[in-house]
Amino acid sequence: MLKTLHRAEADPQLPGWQAYVVDQGWDRFSAEEHETWDILYARQAALLKGRIVRRFMDGLGKVGLDVGGIPELGRLNARLAPLTGWRCVAVAGLVPDEAFFAMLAARVFPIGNFIRTRAELDYLEEPDCFHDLFGHVPMLADRAVADAMQRFGETGVEAIAAGHGDKVARLYWHTIEFGLVREEGEVCILGAGLASSFGEALKSLDDPAIERRRFTPEGAVATPYRHDAMQPLYLVADGMDAVVAALAGPLP
Repeated sequence: MLKTLHRAEADPQLPGWQAYVVDQGWDRFSAEEHETWDILYARQAALLKGRIVRRFMDGLGKVGLDVGGIPELGRLNARLAPLTGWRCVAVAGLVPDEAFFAMLAARVFPIGNFIRTRAELDYLEEPDCFHDLFGHVPMLADRAVADAMQRFGETGVEAIAAGHGDKVARLYWHTIEFGLVREEGEVCILGAGLASSFGEALKSLDDPAIERRRFTPEGAVATPYRHDAMQPLYLVADGMDAVVAALAGPLP
């Protein structure tokens, strides 16, 4: 039986996506939870050297996620916002797609206000604060990606309103969450779901049983995905410019 994912509840007194924003509750994180972050950070930062797109490593050095323990969002935003105008807000779990894409359109990224247990270090189905912060935020420090993500949020809002939510979700999944990119002749990790997962990061690049197809926007929107297990298929973009163009362009 699949576990039930944590769904954020909306505050009916607040408008739109703001209804899902909660206090991060940074003071309530335990010493063990901060230590879990440190273990995850040290392990992933070492693992990803030479295996992830350069823009991720450049951004990782700019946003200050290595300060020790789970980052406090106010301090993080003080570094991120001057770079690209993005900021992070805390949520209590997964938010509906309409709210999620509206957040992106407003240059806001939702961060889960919880972290995985020690038993889930290698793989976690539900995105926690490590996935959200470590996996996504470094890329938001890159101006081209940051601008494309805002445009993609606007596209997502429009697509859902037109009944094409499945298409925009697939394009997001096969790029920002689980995409691979070819840089200087080598296949590298892009997606946050891979960047934040010790087990799947290695599997996506090294497992000969995994299928890897060339990325096109048309192929991405037509390709289903698994949210409850490691992926059997990854799409490989020809470069970061191809990903940025896909996110900033019209939905196929």
